[in-house]
Amino acid sequence: MAKKTKRLYRSEKDKMIGGVCAGIAEHFNIDPVLVRIIAVVLLIIYGASFFAYLLLWIIVPNKSKIKK
Repeated sequence: MAKKTKRLYRSEKDKMIGGVCAGIAEHFNIDPVLVRIIAVVLLIIYGASFFAYLLLWIIVPNKSKIKK
């Protein structure tokens, strides 16, 4: 029996800009607002979360475009 793995996708349902934070929240089954707050705090403290967000926006596939 094959084990079904959980994949990371960008969300179309709760997205604000690119759907990355909402997709991470769906993947870990947590509130998207919490992920967004963490991203903003990291942006203020380190500044690198902006580039990480852009990179994930490019790399992570959109959930609506994946064939099931």
